Amino acid sequence: MTTELIISLGREAIMMMLMVSAPMLLAGLVVGLIISILQAITQIHEMTLTFIPKIAAVAIALLVFLPWIINTMVAFTSRLYGVISTL
Repeated sequence: MTTELIISLGREAIMMMLMVSAPMLLAGLVVGLIISILQAITQIHEMTLTFIPKIAAVAIALLVFLPWIINTMVAFTSRLYGVISTL
């Protein structure tokens, strides 16, 4: 097992983790930004107002992107098992 292989696998794992988590994080970010702009416009500064829309947006994003997330993770795991067999 070479150092380059270990670094490559680590980099690929981190990139896969970022790609898989990005849809939910972006949905929460966009909804949070929209809610905060609405709060600034209407001058309603209630801290709990953002929680329910963010949770709903993240849940919807998870349901929409779940097949892609599963396929990405299965492909990555298959590649890892292929690398393990070559050691």
